[in-house]
Amino acid sequence: MAAWARWCYRHRLVVLVLWVVALLGLGALGGAKGSDYSNDFSLPGTDSQRAYDLMASAFPERSGDPTTLVWRTADGSVRDAAVRERLEPALAEIARMPGVGEVVSPYGPDGAGAVSADGRTAYATVVFVDRAEEVPKALVEDVVEQVAEARADGLRVELGGQAVVYANEPPAGTAELVGIVAAAIVLFLAFGSLFAMLLPLVVALFAVGIGLVLTGLVSHGTELATIAPLLGTLVGLGVGIDYALFIVTRHRRGLLRGVAPQDAAVTAVNTSGRAVVFAGATVCIALAGMLVTDLRFLEGIVIAASLTVVLSVLAAITLLPALLGFLGLRVLSRRQRRRLAAGGPQGAGSEGASSAGARWAAFVERRPKAVGALALVVMAVLALPVLSLRLGTIDHGNHPESTTTRKAYDLLADGFGPGFNGPVQIVVDGAEPAAVGALAQRAKATEGVVRAEVMPTPPGSRVAVIHVVPATSPQDERTGRLIDALRDDVVAPSGERAHVGGATAVFKDFAEVTADRLPYFLVTVVGLGALLLLIAFRSIGVPLTAAVMNLVAAASSFGIMVAIFQWGWGGELIGFGKEGPITAFLPAIMLSLLFGLSMDYQVFLVSRMHEEWVHTKDNQRAVRVGLAETSRVINSAALIMICVFTAFVFSGDVEAAMIGVGLAAAVALDAFVLRTALVPAVMYLLGRANWWLPGWLDKWLPHFAVEPKEEPAPASPARNGAKEDAPVGS
Repeated sequence: MAAWARWCYRHRLVVLVLWVVALLGLGALGGAKGSDYSNDFSLPGTDSQRAYDLMASAFPERSGDPTTLVWRTADGSVRDAAVRERLEPALAEIARMPGVGEVVSPYGPDGAGAVSADGRTAYATVVFVDRAEEVPKALVEDVVEQVAEARADGLRVELGGQAVVYANEPPAGTAELVGIVAAAIVLFLAFGSLFAMLLPLVVALFAVGIGLVLTGLVSHGTELATIAPLLGTLVGLGVGIDYALFIVTRHRRGLLRGVAPQDAAVTAVNTSGRAVVFAGATVCIALAGMLVTDLRFLEGIVIAASLTVVLSVLAAITLLPALLGFLGLRVLSRRQRRRLAAGGPQGAGSEGASSAGARWAAFVERRPKAVGALALVVMAVLALPVLSLRLGTIDHGNHPESTTTRKAYDLLADGFGPGFNGPVQIVVDGAEPAAVGALAQRAKATEGVVRAEVMPTPPGSRVAVIHVVPATSPQDERTGRLIDALRDDVVAPSGERAHVGGATAVFKDFAEVTADRLPYFLVTVVGLGALLLLIAFRSIGVPLTAAVMNLVAAASSFGIMVAIFQWGWGGELIGFGKEGPITAFLPAIMLSLLFGLSMDYQVFLVSRMHEEWVHTKDNQRAVRVGLAETSRVINSAALIMICVFTAFVFSGDVEAAMIGVGLAAAVALDAFVLRTALVPAVMYLLGRANWWLPGWLDKWLPHFAVEPKEEPAPASPARNGAKEDAPVGS
């Protein structure tokens, strides 16, 4: 990589122009083409998927997403003239809006079931022409305005539906901006230089910008989830800034030792840059592990996140050395430049081991058992909540109480029962009306069912739909058991071709399929990561330690997620409403990202230890030097990732907030507990066994050096401002 880095440094203007052209050109193309994101939760072979397919074939015209307009009177009835005079004009106005396909009013001939038994609550269904994510924000705002005008003293009117959720999300880029600002502060404190602070940010923004455009273009050819670009941004910002940070730190260390700017940049890319490439490969492999689950919804997330990771690596080893060429010694702070000019090279430790890092490394070396035991206890306690992990789906009932979607959800639950927000459909194919009626009666007699009725269907349709309203909410475990009872005790004995579907059944099946496939996913991701470390560090102990630590970090981070989102500990503080199950697809996403990012810190920590071990064959010194010299940069990188991930609480997407909080917690535990305490403690205790590898295995394994020996470069006359390849005025 040395020759490549030297070429990029010397032809820095060409490299910069190529990246700018790529960003602007692809940006223009992306602006013209747009994107086509959608959520595909299809699960071939499941009962809910068969029900959905039958519904789609029988009722293709019901393609748009509905929004529910709910109102409730403090006294009287929703049928009173005063209430109708406020609601009927609003519904008529909404029905006339371009983009609204249909409005089903409770005051119409088919609206009897849309009024609660006490007559105080009613709802209307507004069906948009487009899917929720494609409904224009202006249209939703017009509907919201009509709703606001219909409100009056003693009359509450609220809106529910995914289109309303999308319209009320914060402006695009809010979370990203918060994360970038926080990362900039950490970088400035770490480097003390404006230019050094800007370098990782610029590199990450180029990679994320191009990655987002490419993701949008790819969405036209394959199904990409609406959350995919958000996750791509989250991962891209985190790894992009961190990868550049590692290389810039190594470059600054070379400059302070008196190495010429070009040689320092080349050495940084050829050492830390190689670790960056390896770390990026481990992240991509971990992400690709999601493909083992065979869940189409996750495929788009793999594409989006992998694109930004690959581009982050590419930018770090091409664009970054070019930018270093433009800056010369200005990548150092003014005080460092003055000290370098006045006193010459400052020694190998000036930008290497911090005094605090060295003291901590020595402390762990003296008390490895105590430090390791304490760290393990902390991780075990935090992991305890994971024993009650329950997968499912969140809905509008989990939104903050101040949102109109949560208020609409609560009004419907109060007026029609908690199960009204998660109805179940029994879809029957080719049965006689009498048989369908009998099936509906058996469903109604099932414990936990409030209502079961045959829905009207178009004349000549072979498909019949039985609408079943559970007595419990969609997230209640009893609702899941009811779905099983309908399948096993109602549908199966009937002998009819019938399937139980609906959103609640879909997510129940999704959670079960995900849980069934997670063991294969874990074996694949952990196994491939361990294999890469085995090849890189020629050791049995290092990959085994990494695998165990990754599992410990995963358990602890999921424990924190369960405590916050499932138990409700502090959920309101981060804008999360009522507690509920962990979204079914999050474990695969979280574990992929966590294993990939954890491997980053393992690579940067152990690669420095391995380098020292190769030189000295002294395990104690290798662990001590590696920890002392990498702890500061790993902690800075972790703080940056924590800032970026935590900022996604402001994204307006509940799943993204879950992932952001989970990853922020995981990174904090990984960097500040595992990599700086438990891993070095274990490696001190293992001694030379850390680096043991059977001879026969060593012959079979391919050779790849993560960080080759750093050859000392000739010092440049850095005194009095003279610099090689540095711009005037540096």
